[in-house]
Amino acid sequence: MARERKFNTVELFHEAKQLLLQHGYDGFTFSLLADRMEVSRAALYKYYDNKEELITDFMIYEMEEFLHELKEIENLEGFERQFDFLIDLIFKKTEVHELIRAAQHVMARMEATLTNKEKLEKLPLDMYKFLQRFILLGKEEGKLKKHIPDGLIIGFILQTVAIPNHFGISKADWIDSIKEVISHGMFMNK
Repeated sequence: MARERKFNTVELFHEAKQLLLQHGYDGFTFSLLADRMEVSRAALYKYYDNKEELITDFMIYEMEEFLHELKEIENLEGFERQFDFLIDLIFKKTEVHELIRAAQHVMARMEATLTNKEKLEKLPLDMYKFLQRFILLGKEEGKLKKHIPDGLIIGFILQTVAIPNHFGISKADWIDSIKEVISHGMFMNK
């Protein structure tokens, strides 16, 4: 009998991510993952009982990575620099919205440990805390309108990554235009 190919968690999560993006939650299977990694399904079952457990651990890993990068926002002085950093970060991580959909499926079918479920639920709150400080800075510096709810501002910024670029505008021009629309609006001042 041949020896099973060894793999690490980073490789496993990378391949799982590619399959989730390609096939979505419902199309993701251990068979596809095993084929892609050139290992047996049994090798995967040594680590995870089912796809929900694997996807939960993967989502925790992805969100922790995103939070680690997001923490860098606090090292930047001034709201405008932080704004540029945040927009660049979310466009660097454009697949986040696809992965969030997969996480919602997992949460609905959650069979993972209670600890993992709690951690998966807590991580978006940690992200929101960092973004809340960013919004407060914008309001303190007079860059953001104080009457607009913080959650709406955060949601609006984060959802810009989901706007489809049907016309093939270059990524740099697309991001610059989104920054302009968010910071200055799209109406001409009269």
